[in-house]
Amino acid sequence: MKTLIFKTSASYAPLVIRTVLGLIIFAHGIQKLFGWFGGFGFSGTMNFFTDVMHLPWIIGFLVIILESFGAIALIAGAATRIIAASYVILALGIVFTSHIQNGFYMNWIGSQAGEGYEFFLLWIGMAISLFITGAGIHSVDNKIPYDKPE
Repeated sequence: MKTLIFKTSASYAPLVIRTVLGLIIFAHGIQKLFGWFGGFGFSGTMNFFTDVMHLPWIIGFLVIILESFGAIALIAGAATRIIAASYVILALGIVFTSHIQNGFYMNWIGSQAGEGYEFFLLWIGMAISLFITGAGIHSVDNKIPYDKPE
């Protein structure tokens, strides 16, 4: 089981993908957790998720934790496949609860009711890539011993 979760290569490509994806998601996570960069902070975000979006509190809590602490784990390359799979589920949830009705494109010129879902397709593609390849070089996953098949 450890082999399925932690096996990775010495490639630099997953390092680049997990670092970029992790930094982008972390920026959103700290908006939700601490209110930095114009975010609502933990209480405001939880109120939005439960009162406006009508999500169960546990879903709102998991989103905040996954986008903040999960992003740190992803950047470090710790449990990369688990985080990547979680990010695919999270991105799909965001698309279908908040963005699908706005179409494909982001709202660059303010002509749509909200943002489209193209950003989340990139997020999903990067997460699937990491799920397939693992964390790559310079990762916690790469340091974990696992049973290598003979």
